[in-house]
Amino acid sequence: MPVKKLTEGFLLSIKRFIKLDFGLLLTSTIKGLFISSILGVTIGSASALFLATLNWATNYREQHLWMIAFLPIAGLIIGLAYHYWGMKVIKGNNLLIEELHSPKNVIPIIMAPLIFAGTIITHLFGGSAGREGTAVQIGGAFADQFTKLFKLKTRDRKMILICGISAGFASVFGTPLAGAVFGLEVFVIGTLTYSSILPTFVTAIIADYACKAWGVGHTHYSITAVPEIDSINLLLSLAAGILFGLTARSFSALNHVLSRLFAKIKYPPLRPFIGGMILVGIIYLIGNTRYIGLGIPVISEAFIKQESYYTFAIKLFLTAFTLSAGFKGGEVTPLFFIGATLGSFLSFFIPLPLSLLAGMGFVAVFAGAANTPLACIFMGIELFGISSGIYIALACITAYLFSGHTGIYKSQAIGAPKHLLLRRR
Repeated sequence: MPVKKLTEGFLLSIKRFIKLDFGLLLTSTIKGLFISSILGVTIGSASALFLATLNWATNYREQHLWMIAFLPIAGLIIGLAYHYWGMKVIKGNNLLIEELHSPKNVIPIIMAPLIFAGTIITHLFGGSAGREGTAVQIGGAFADQFTKLFKLKTRDRKMILICGISAGFASVFGTPLAGAVFGLEVFVIGTLTYSSILPTFVTAIIADYACKAWGVGHTHYSITAVPEIDSINLLLSLAAGILFGLTARSFSALNHVLSRLFAKIKYPPLRPFIGGMILVGIIYLIGNTRYIGLGIPVISEAFIKQESYYTFAIKLFLTAFTLSAGFKGGEVTPLFFIGATLGSFLSFFIPLPLSLLAGMGFVAVFAGAANTPLACIFMGIELFGISSGIYIALACITAYLFSGHTGIYKSQAIGAPKHLLLRRR
């Protein structure tokens, strides 16, 4: 009899638990998927508009190179706009990361139009910048407006912000898996946020689909040769990964140094104005436009032609200078440029296929600079295929380990040290 009562009590408890847990789970899942769908369509469509406008700005600049001379004026306009209307959002991606760590205020919606316009102006007049920062900030700003609309609690608000970041990244690069993992990985070094995994993946996939539904395409790159996996090739990949990591570290360090130098100019709008004048002089001395804007043609070239030793270094400096001066955009596509051209050059003395080294560098330098090795492994597989997956993974992980804790996102928290030898003292 006691056994029967005990069994009945146990079964009743299980039924109550299943009923309660399943009901809450079902309600939460439906709510999350509903919001994810709206976010995905909205952010994916915004990314499509942004990419189409950015392509127009790039083509127009290349057809009217005299516009580069007005880069200082463009910088002044951007500086004034942020000084008078955007001081609350001037931290950009770092503001999103800070709100994920310590939620305080809803991201002002003005972040979206300011970063959109600032990035287009930067590219239209010849700044060396990327586009991921813009897409991520647009995604984060749009997503956070749901906090008030649906009266979300702190935990749900974090989920929404992660979804927005993931959707922006996924749709601007056409890599939904990498975008989702990026959102889960970026704000704490060494950890992932699994509590938001389902809505994050759904939002990223829908955003990517929505962007492509508008007819906006993405550049395709190809690794044409992948050697057999053996100990020699793995050691060579490890050596390349170390160089990619040190390059990422150099980019982050230079970015921080130049930012401190420009901060000495007390009136912020003058920073991009003065920086613009210096950039115009440098571009004139270089004598071509290979190193400004996104640099997509040079990235494509790096997969089929060995690049010079200085190509990646020039882009590294110009991008760090452009962004530190206060121009807008992002770091990721320039980091693709830096990594791909460095990998292409390394084929001169590392006996691995040129296209493989370019692809490894493409994602590995970004992995080291952003401290997001898993997202970059997924990106490499999405872009180049699974056949190069082992080499991509080894390069990304090694670059991450050798890049140091200080990356392009200053507000990242350190969840776990990378390595005892690399731990910051």
